[in-house]
Formats: sequence, structure tokens, C-alpha cells
Amino acid sequence: MGKVVKIGLLGFGTVGCGVAQVLSDNADIISDRAGCRIEIGKIADPDLERQRSIKVDKKLLTANAQDVISDPSIGIIAEAIGGTDPALKYILSAIEAGKHVVTSNKEVIAKHLRQITEAAQKKGVKVLYEASVGGAVPILAALRRSLAANEITDVYGIVNGTTNYILSKMTSEKREFDDVLKEAQKKGFAESDPKNDIEGYDASYKAAILASLAFGVEVNWREVKFEGISKISLEDIKYASEIGYVIKLLAIAKKTGDAIEVRVNPALVPADHPLASVSDQFNAIYVKGNAMGASMFYGEGAGARPTASAMISDMIEICDSGSRAYYPALKKTRIKSLDEASSRYYIRLKAKDMPGVLAAVSGIFAEKKVSIQAALQKETVGSVATVVIIIHTVFEKDFRQSMELISGLPHVIEVCNTIRVGMEQ
Repeated sequence: MGKVVKIGLLGFGTVGCGVAQVLSDNADIISDRAGCRIEIGKIADPDLERQRSIKVDKKLLTANAQDVISDPSIGIIAEAIGGTDPALKYILSAIEAGKHVVTSNKEVIAKHLRQITEAAQKKGVKVLYEASVGGAVPILAALRRSLAANEITDVYGIVNGTTNYILSKMTSEKREFDDVLKEAQKKGFAESDPKNDIEGYDASYKAAILASLAFGVEVNWREVKFEGISKISLEDIKYASEIGYVIKLLAIAKKTGDAIEVRVNPALVPADHPLASVSDQFNAIYVKGNAMGASMFYGEGAGARPTASAMISDMIEICDSGSRAYYPALKKTRIKSLDEASSRYYIRLKAKDMPGVLAAVSGIFAEKKVSIQAALQKETVGSVATVVIIIHTVFEKDFRQSMELISGLPHVIEVCNTIRVGMEQ
């Protein structure tokens, strides 16, 4: 095969090494599917002496990213740096130089998608970012092509492997959060500073990207409300299981009327739902459309080779001269505030073990027109009882006001946790 397309790789860490390795291992397959040979032309990384999982010709290496971007022999820039600075600058510089771009960088896409796609459209180049959501799960390509005949109404995603690993181990092995987090860090599933994962930042970037493509709208990441899993205890896992649920961290995008809802939060997922069985570091995205019904996409959500697989699939698409550049329409739309959102809720609280406590709680809910589905007294230690309450669908604003009043009741010692229930809001 005579034609060669050269790649400029920005970043030679875990993902960059994965790209180089998969391009080498699967060279013939990739060439057949791309209609050309894809080779690495240059690699930029500030640390040229670090030991890596793959050896490459030292002539390919440079510490200066602009050396790669300005090289006229390079047709595609593969950005694997992460973050927004200097990644955004390099992506825009590559576009201005007339290069196509593929990236695994969810943060830069979530925060700057309009700026990037408008620049790409102006220069007539392609920018693809399949690897930014779900690793090897081909969800973005599906939204762009395979599901293009549908009006997408709902997207629910387990999109962070670290948090899914932690919750899965807490569920199957009956272990506390801190214990499993330490194990995840030892195994490399969690960073030494896990905040980006366990507090929901990573999933929020992916939720914004999913909503943008699913609904063809501009999503301001700062409007995405998110929370993580650090408040989930083994007690919550246990009580959820007793009533037929599994706790998962979900990225949620929903279209309702003239507005959309985009958020990330832990949720009690029915045990018989396909998402409930997604375990360990795997990802899955459950999509509903008005023609297709429901489908779920499942696979490895992170790691060098799964992420490289997604990035190289984007390179193959770019090399297919018959495919047109894709620029999301990104129409303006209204994103619902949390006050407008509604959900069922699980509540776990500790109260004095005495008559009248549940009556007082029920009275506040009744005053706010919140309907209780079930109220169960669980373990009692000394004079303190644990109470679990499940309420019917309620607006967020009314729920928060109710919980403030309940927290102030003299016999309520602590509201330990509140978690959304179900997926049918």
C-alpha cells in the first residue's frame, strides 16, 4: 500500500504509548481499513528520558509540541496530554496549520467544543474525540452515525471506571469506601489524588459531551450539576440491595420539552436493569431514542489500549476521504436548573429511638406535599435508630426544603445520606 499518513503525537504517557503500541501491533489491519498506512511521524513530550512501555526511534522525539504541529509531513495531530492548558492551544494551533485532530481529552472538549469545532469548520479539517467518552465504547460514533435517524430522549452512562470499580467492590465484597479506594489506587485504577474521579468531575465532562452530541446542543459545562461517591457508605449499599437496587454513579442527559437536563449523581438503579450488572472498571451507556427504543453500549472505559483503540478509529475515519467532516450543530438550548429536576429519593437518617419521630418526619413531608413510599426502621444501637425512607417523585426544591426542616427536628440526630432512586424521572 503506497499512501502513508503520518501522525504527530502530543503526549507520550500512558495513552500516547498505547497509541504507538496498537499502531505497531495492528499495522496491517489498520492499513486495510484506513486505505493507507498510518505511521507516527513525530512525538512531543516534555520528559524525553522517562522509561516507557514501548521503545521508539529517538529521532521521532522532541520536547517542543510546535515542532510536531508545524511539520508539513504530518497530517493528523493526536492530542493525548489531557487538561486544557496547553492542550487547547495546541489543538487550535494544529487546526490553524490545516491538520486534522483526534483527542482523548474530555475536559478540553467539554469546556471548548464550540470554539474547537468552529475553528475546524473554518479551516475545513476534522476534529474527532471518540476516546473522550467511554474509552473503547463506540458511543460517540453511534450517536453521530448509527443512531442518526433517532430523536434521542435519554442517555444514562456509567462513564467513570474508577468509581464503578469502587462501588462494585463495595457491593460484591461488603467493604467500605476508603478500603476499596486504597486498593484501586494500588492497582492503578485510581490516581494518588482521586478527586477528579470520586467527586464527579471526570463524569461531568463526559456528560456534557454526551448531551452535546445526543441532542445537538451547546452545553456549558459550568451548568452541569455533579456530585461524586465519597458519601456512599456500606450501609447505603446494603439497604439499597435489600429493596432491590444497586448504587451506580450515573452521567445523565435527558430531553424534556424545550429544555435538557444534564447532571451526574449516584443513583439507586433497579437490580434488573442492564446498567446494574456493569461491574469493576467497565463503562456502559444506555440510550433511548424515539425510533430505536433502548440500546446499551458496553466496554472497557479506560486504559492505554482501549483509549488508543478509540483514537485510532478516529484516525481511520479521517483517512477515509469519502467521509465528510462532522461539525455538531450545537443549537442554543436551556439547561434545567436543579430546582426544576424531579426524582424519587432514598433517605438514611439516625434518630432517637422513641415514639413520634416518624410521625414528625411524615408531617413535614405532608406539609411539602411529598409522598412517602416506604419507611423502615433498621439497626438500633443503644437509643439511636437508623431509619430508611423512600419517597415518591418530588421536585428538588421541595425535597431540599423538606430535608432542611427534618434536619432541624429535635429527635433527628443526623441525616446521613440522600440518594436519587431509579432512572425514570
